[in-house]
Amino acid sequence: MKTRIALILAILMLILCAAGCKAKTAPAAEATPASTEAPATEAPTEVPATETPTEAPTEEHPDTELLEISAEDPLPDGEVEEEVFASWNDVAPALDLLIEYVETVTDESSPDFIPVENRIAVFDMDGTIYGELFPTYLEYYMLAWRILADPTFTADEELKAVAEEIRAGGPTHTYASDMALRHANAAAKAYAGMTVTEFQNYVTQFLVRDADGFEGMTYGQAFYRPIVEVIDYLTENSFTVYVVSGSDRYICRELFEGMVDVPSDHFIGMDVALEASGQGDKDSLDYTFQPEDELVRTDRLQVKNLKTNKVTAIVREIGKQPVLSFGNSSGDSAMHLYTISNNPYKSLAFMLIADDDVRDYGHPEKGEELRAKWEALGFNVISMRDDFKTIYGENVRKTGTFRWTEELGGNAN
Repeated sequence: MKTRIALILAILMLILCAAGCKAKTAPAAEATPASTEAPATEAPTEVPATETPTEAPTEEHPDTELLEISAEDPLPDGEVEEEVFASWNDVAPALDLLIEYVETVTDESSPDFIPVENRIAVFDMDGTIYGELFPTYLEYYMLAWRILADPTFTADEELKAVAEEIRAGGPTHTYASDMALRHANAAAKAYAGMTVTEFQNYVTQFLVRDADGFEGMTYGQAFYRPIVEVIDYLTENSFTVYVVSGSDRYICRELFEGMVDVPSDHFIGMDVALEASGQGDKDSLDYTFQPEDELVRTDRLQVKNLKTNKVTAIVREIGKQPVLSFGNSSGDSAMHLYTISNNPYKSLAFMLIADDDVRDYGHPEKGEELRAKWEALGFNVISMRDDFKTIYGENVRKTGTFRWTEELGGNAN
């Protein structure tokens, strides 16, 4: 009996010893090629739950095979980088042309190589980089609201007449042929007396408002994402970008601030004369700016920056002929033709067509007519409907209705 008990105890001791020794000496066992221990007996926490290898890796380096793949079989070129043109459709001929152009003119071995200092790209703003169909230009909405709805401002009859025409024509985007100049003169008067800072703050009040005719977007967010991607792409390839707009220069600067990477000194637009707050009736030639002075907007329009005025402004303020030009209307044709005519460097001009009536308020029925018109002038066409995967972003929705008339109903001023 004693012998049997001793034998049982010895067997138990051997079992316990074997279990303890296995736990302590597992690494050594793994290093021995002749080991008969199966990997499956190891603690399951050593193999990530997401891994389902068809062949068990060595226990010493369970991820060796994965590391070797990473080092020896890298992903194809470009797949590791964020997609540059995520807002464009896969088939977009104008974009393909632009990419081919940029690759050519930035290649030092190419006969079409353009030195960095001469890589100038100019962009119109409204309808090219930024929306203009809510239901009309941002600066038109601002002026109409200033005159018809701002309780702090008293407008004269001449200003009211302009604002009422803007209100009536907004929903159809239809105005008299002289409205651009009449608007500019009216805007000069309506904001006269504001300091530059006060006007910038006034603009900001509008940028935080919901964009009329859309859900999920403020006026300050209403940029065409595909064109912003083009600006970023050109900047990355050492192009210098300028915004050459018919809108007020200071509206453009405030609108882009923190949203699109264009320096504040690269905006050319409608301008009014500025003067020092303390100069009174004196001409600027007869007055010296004082430390306590601020710059104030006057009621004197200096330039409405459209058509050939864009060309002369480019010559004055940039001093070099652009090699790329982007626009969307006849107001940009002069800038385009200046860019692609008699240019010592390879140059291109692009016209954006507002032909998307599903995600925006475009006119597809005019698309082919405009395409033919622009192509006949040597311009390359970008179709918002056909080329853009998204316009303002996937979470922005066109509502199909406007609060325009109600908001600009007028006040007692």
